[in-house]
Amino acid sequence: MFDVSAFLTPQGLLSLLTLTLMEIVLGIDNLIFIAIVSSKLSTKKEQSKARGIGLTIALLFRIALLFSISWIIGLKHPLFSIASIAVTGRDLILFVGGLFLIIKTSKEIFEKINNIGEEPHPKGKSALSLQSAIIQITFLDIIFSFDSILTAVGLIRNVAIMIAAVIISMIVMLVFSGKVADFINRHPTVKMLALTFLVAIGVLLVLESLHLEMDKGYVYSGLVFALIVELLNMAYRSKTHKHTKNNKKLNDNI
Repeated sequence: MFDVSAFLTPQGLLSLLTLTLMEIVLGIDNLIFIAIVSSKLSTKKEQSKARGIGLTIALLFRIALLFSISWIIGLKHPLFSIASIAVTGRDLILFVGGLFLIIKTSKEIFEKINNIGEEPHPKGKSALSLQSAIIQITFLDIIFSFDSILTAVGLIRNVAIMIAAVIISMIVMLVFSGKVADFINRHPTVKMLALTFLVAIGVLLVLESLHLEMDKGYVYSGLVFALIVELLNMAYRSKTHKHTKNNKKLNDNI
């Protein structure tokens, strides 16, 4: 099962590249959630620490899951039935995680709408403690880890390749997590877009737990399209602001 020689074959390298890209894509929602939760901490040091610890825990947990493949596969076996739906361990995990994501992000959206103009961290105080932020990040890390590893197991059975793909994807996410967080926090409309995306992901997780499968590709495509539109709006607003500022200077000099 742990065949390192697979890295020396073209098929093994292709599998590693494919799985790494898949892990990065599946980790986007996790990265966005980490960025939003960590932004509630008042200092850059605490935010960076929360992101680092959160992603490190996710990495360790995913590697541990990869060494428990037989148990992971067992999560797809029915535990009990409700009406005509056979409920599995995976279904329960996805349902709880999806519900948590919907409630958490909906609450965040509500706060953003109703607290416009207020200080995000009055008197230097965090809206969230570091410990609480790490607990929330870890909890959702676990949910996304199950989904990610189950998908990986369905594609590849070589543990060495899966561990390498997970490590590489987590390093990429760790490198870019700060930049993603800063970008989201600097642009409130992008943050609102990210929160809406997380609500959609939560709904998809709940639907998936009820065996109502929907292609996540539609949600990701919608996010990319909305992000492109928002970036164009940001460029337009920037140009308009500069044009207005230049006209004002010109009028003042006349």
